Amino acid sequence: MVPPPPTNKPHVCLSTILIMSSMALIDAYLVEQNHGPRKIGICIMVMVGDICFLIVLRYVAVWVGAEVRTAKRGYAMILWFLYIFVLEIKVYFVYQNYKADRKSLDALARKALTLLLSICIPVLFVVLVAIDHMEYVRAFKKREEIRNRLFWVVVDLLDILDIQANLWEPQKKGLPLWAEGLMFFYCYILLLVLPCVSLSEISMQGINIVPHKMLLYPILSLVTINVITLFIRGGNMILYRDARVSGILIGKNVLAIILKTCSFVQYRRQLQNAPPAFGVELQKNSVPHARPAPTPPQVVIQDQTPLPEVTTCEHT
Repeated sequence: MVPPPPTNKPHVCLSTILIMSSMALIDAYLVEQNHGPRKIGICIMVMVGDICFLIVLRYVAVWVGAEVRTAKRGYAMILWFLYIFVLEIKVYFVYQNYKADRKSLDALARKALTLLLSICIPVLFVVLVAIDHMEYVRAFKKREEIRNRLFWVVVDLLDILDIQANLWEPQKKGLPLWAEGLMFFYCYILLLVLPCVSLSEISMQGINIVPHKMLLYPILSLVTINVITLFIRGGNMILYRDARVSGILIGKNVLAIILKTCSFVQYRRQLQNAPPAFGVELQKNSVPHARPAPTPPQVVIQDQTPLPEVTTCEHT
């Protein structure tokens, strides 16, 4: 097996601490929601699960730290998938416990759960992307453009978590069972897939990264978040009179639809009006300080045709 490249130890420690601390806090919710002998059983179960997860994390986090200075984010996608997969399963049981005990109106604890997820999940995504460690992106303007695009990913994550948080925060009238389950698992799938799409775009672009060509995530988020969440919030507000629907995030989605549509139209128009050599020149300019490839030595073959023989003149 090929040994891994040198790892970035501060990055490994930061991601590990962030993941395990968020897991421990969700475990505290699960333990406190149970009483009697069942509480001890839940405590043992979550401890065993965390130990198994920590063993897997020990290897994956090291590989994530090894690729942080490169253009690859493959192990970062694996770590994100594992983290969200396990975390959301625990959040689902916390949500079900709150749903079963509607008489417990501990609004502060429910708001704290929303705050915990709203901090840990976006921060981990920013840590896994590690823009400041992308040494191959030397142009400041390009790095800022990548940072602006990833900011939209963070805003979308908060949008998804806001919809999911409506399920466990106090409410006067609950949604139908099928609607609650559909909302939770729809948000679950978006949290699993969309950040991995953004990380995969960075990996596919490689060292010749061109931010304005990263179009897969904006298109998916336009459909799955900006459009569909409008219908989700609108349905909750109109059909079920849900007063917890965020009007600010509805306005954010309307604004995002307008901005993204204008960007797609402008980019398409620019491609149509651009000369054929525009793409080649853009690709050349995307790699600053590129060293020219060494040209192979040219061998000049001289003409070896024989010259006519010149006879010497005899002096009489």
